[in-house]
Amino acid sequence: MPVAVVTGGSSGIGAAVARLLAEKGWHCVLVARNEDRLAAVADEIGGEYEVCDVGDREAVERMATEVRKRHPAVKLLVNNAGISSRRKGFVETDPEWIEQLLRINLLGAVWCLRGFLPALEAAKPSHVVNVASVAGTVALPPGLYSASKHALVAFSRSLAASLPAQGVHVHTVNPGFVETPGFPQRGRLGSRLLERTVVSPEYAARRIVSAVEHNRPEIFVPGWYRVPAVAQALAPGLVSRLLARRR
Repeated sequence: MPVAVVTGGSSGIGAAVARLLAEKGWHCVLVARNEDRLAAVADEIGGEYEVCDVGDREAVERMATEVRKRHPAVKLLVNNAGISSRRKGFVETDPEWIEQLLRINLLGAVWCLRGFLPALEAAKPSHVVNVASVAGTVALPPGLYSASKHALVAFSRSLAASLPAQGVHVHTVNPGFVETPGFPQRGRLGSRLLERTVVSPEYAARRIVSAVEHNRPEIFVPGWYRVPAVAQALAPGLVSRLLARRR
């Protein structure tokens, strides 16, 4: 039975991915900070769990060491843990929150990959999924969340050019609006059109697992979100002006 480690596995996209993997015969090790929710999902799918703040490097090292003792070969690592930015301007946001945002959204994936790379190499061919965001390809104000996800996208894309030589395939996933407990969307977007673009965690999970199964290096969820990403790359000034009009 192949082993998958899923961070942020206590709810939302992470829990949906774990449920789908379990249905497909995977054994899942779930990682998150909320033990009650984590234990409930692990019990539901017959998996394991580890309580860990992925933004804490030493905690990740301890957690990865313990998991590798039980599972020396890990076939899949899903770096899904993340937090949203508070709905404040750049200046009004607490410095402590900015540091936490960057630790969890970016460094969490870095520390987890470092911790599990020996187990991923032992299971090769294996896979790493980095759940970034459309906000990692389109710079959305006030910028802090986008900055953390831009960095994750760049990190993930660079890994996709290097890790396959070690037998580890890398997948960058850029979801748009997904309705989850940590990222509630419906009723907050201020536009009926945007409300219609919100998808479920289960939809995102199906796309993520499909990307692994078909070895797709980068996907957008839903796929049409690639359009604004391309627009940002080709005409960043125009996109910035359009975003400024929405504020």
